[in-house]
Amino acid sequence: MFRLNLKIALRNLWRNKTSSVINVIGLTVGLSACILLLLYVNYEVNFDRHYKEADKIYQVMTNFQDASGKITSTGTSPGNGIAMAIRSKIPEVDVIARIAGGRKSLIANKENGFKKIDLFADPEILKIFNYEFITGNPEVALNTPNAIVLTEGTAKLLFGTTDVLDKMVKYVNKIDLKVTGVIKDLPANTSLRFDYLIPWSFYQTIDDEARNPGWGNFSFLAITRLNDRAELDFVNSKVKKLFNEIYTEQRNENFLYPYSDLHLHGKFLNGKNVGGDIERIYLFIALAFGILLIACINFMNMATAKSERRAKEVGIKKTIGATRSSLVSQFLTEAMMLTIVAVLIALTIVEISLPMFNNLLGIEISIDYMGLAYWLGIVSVTLLTGLLAGVYPAMFLSSFNPIQIFKKKTARARFIPINLRQVLVVGQFCFAIMLIIATLVIYKQIQFIKNRPVGYNINLLAEMPQSGELHGKFELFKEQVLKSGAVISVNQASRSMTHVSNWFYGLKWPEMEKQGEEIVFNRLETQYDFVKTNGVQMLAGRDFSNKFASDTAAILLSGTAVKMMKLKDPVGKTVNLFGNQLTIIGVFKDFLWDSPYHSGRPMVINFSKSEGGNINMRLNPANSLSKNIELISVIVKNINPQYPVEIKFVDDLYADKMQSEKILGVLANLFGGIAIFISCLGLFGLTAYSAEQRTKEFGVRKVLGASVVSIMQLLSLSFMKMILVAVVIGVPLACYLMNKWLGNFEFRTVISWWIIVVSIFTTIIVAFFTVSFQAYKAAKANPVDALKYE
Repeated sequence: MFRLNLKIALRNLWRNKTSSVINVIGLTVGLSACILLLLYVNYEVNFDRHYKEADKIYQVMTNFQDASGKITSTGTSPGNGIAMAIRSKIPEVDVIARIAGGRKSLIANKENGFKKIDLFADPEILKIFNYEFITGNPEVALNTPNAIVLTEGTAKLLFGTTDVLDKMVKYVNKIDLKVTGVIKDLPANTSLRFDYLIPWSFYQTIDDEARNPGWGNFSFLAITRLNDRAELDFVNSKVKKLFNEIYTEQRNENFLYPYSDLHLHGKFLNGKNVGGDIERIYLFIALAFGILLIACINFMNMATAKSERRAKEVGIKKTIGATRSSLVSQFLTEAMMLTIVAVLIALTIVEISLPMFNNLLGIEISIDYMGLAYWLGIVSVTLLTGLLAGVYPAMFLSSFNPIQIFKKKTARARFIPINLRQVLVVGQFCFAIMLIIATLVIYKQIQFIKNRPVGYNINLLAEMPQSGELHGKFELFKEQVLKSGAVISVNQASRSMTHVSNWFYGLKWPEMEKQGEEIVFNRLETQYDFVKTNGVQMLAGRDFSNKFASDTAAILLSGTAVKMMKLKDPVGKTVNLFGNQLTIIGVFKDFLWDSPYHSGRPMVINFSKSEGGNINMRLNPANSLSKNIELISVIVKNINPQYPVEIKFVDDLYADKMQSEKILGVLANLFGGIAIFISCLGLFGLTAYSAEQRTKEFGVRKVLGASVVSIMQLLSLSFMKMILVAVVIGVPLACYLMNKWLGNFEFRTVISWWIIVVSIFTTIIVAFFTVSFQAYKAAKANPVDALKYE
């Protein structure tokens, strides 16, 4: 029976080439889009889940509280002292590791040197994350201060091989370290990324905060593994008490949160998780299956549109004894045949387009062809698509009454609503117009945030890491680069302007209220010409200047800091920062140093001659960018020959902060266009069959004098009515959903009237031209061809 059904299916598909091609194209495009989106969803959902016993790994978090105990914010850095307290006081915790670094630092051997991402951690990190060692022993790899573990890529970059055990490398061109292990490169969907790993015992020799951890500083991460995850609530009840048992100057509480959940569930309110990027993943899942559903609807519509052509076939088969189940089996076989062909083509398209897709989104998705999960997913999608596309047409066509068919009555299943095909078309275009509106709203939100005042002048502002000799010879560099004419101002700072993130407690000032002790400040350390170089807007006072010797003990406050400190006329007053008396010489307007989606948070900028790390440069507008970069590069190479020149533009770094919304916008644009294409493809096919069924009617009308325009209007009107109904349903629904999405942002745009107009106009125009092509073709046909056999 299956072989017979297969032969009949192939013959029918070959006989109806036009509809078969349209169905295959629609299903292929829909399946390709669905598979790509599901690959992306799988990539995101499996972030940090590739570790052994990943469900037992937790990150120590911090709930910052006010005097009443109300949680004001939640952070991922738990306080520099908490890790050791957990290790000594909570036996239910198997292992815990302190983690710092994550910056690009020079790593070199005698021949090669590269800026790669460093990471410093306790040896327990190798027990928590069970990295796969190519060479070396994970039990002892980080037990000595002069050890270093390289990733496979870093080892090959430096030595051309992974057989590098006991070889020496030089860290920041100063300190010799012995390679004690090489691990496999980390998967792309890993949050804690690095190119080489160095013991915490070494980090303590180069960092004062690591050597003398303070509970008021929040610089390091702490990640732990539990013996039994069922004990999480009990462990958290003990962890929450630790901070204030040991450190009483502020009210805070720590808690353990599943490490693998942070990537998609990293948004907290009042100390509780309230979502995060998981909403984006839900959206992409809906988009994937929405597009697939549109493709299946095309198949259904095309199959039922041909119902009269297949009616006699069904009638004859039923007359000679065919059962309904055998007919259903036949039509499902046809659907599965088309689906299998479409899947094979779609897999080829996915393989070809995956590199471009990765490049477009800045990710690294790969397909594990040897993995059972991938093929189970493909088979599941194939069966789902075949059933979605084939069940309704099979039930519809197999339900025809042979007596009605041979009496020339309309073949229609009684249980099927008269307008179901129109409902499906309306549903398709309703989805399409919602995607158009979503795309435009996302674009407008990104532009709104992009155009939000940054608080400093990012145009012609460049920065580079203060590596190697640039730290000790900054004044020489400054003198030479100013003399070259490449820049008009230079400044040294502890961090990049786009990512300051150095939180601390303990700032004191005259007449400070009790609540002032709870304020967590962010701090940037810098020196002369900070305001001049970066273009920060001053609300009062002045910049650091070498004309005032006292400025070495000076500080600037942000507008939000002044407001929260309740200072009146702050310029000239003194504050106490970690025992140092500093004079307030200026108040600056809050600038966007972290997320552009958040309002200002209290910040201080204090003068420091020694704390460097980043060099800011205001480029000379009189020169071309290439000339400025060339001049700076020559000077850097002369002073710091061992390090590569890394000059970055601040406007590019700022734009990178909107990467998440950029990805959302790109995917909405790309797959929104695909959804519209598939919808139009189905509309094209339906119009073609409608024109074919009414060929004689149009012939008679033309003989009686009907014009081409009137016949086009006759054929187009019914389809355009469906599009208008889709507009009426889709627009309010899209506005509701997008307003809900915008509600997640503190700073957000509004859905403008022009978005609605453009969306409606685009949908109607695209649908009109799709229908008009077939309508014009039918209207221009020679009536003689339609009537000569009557």
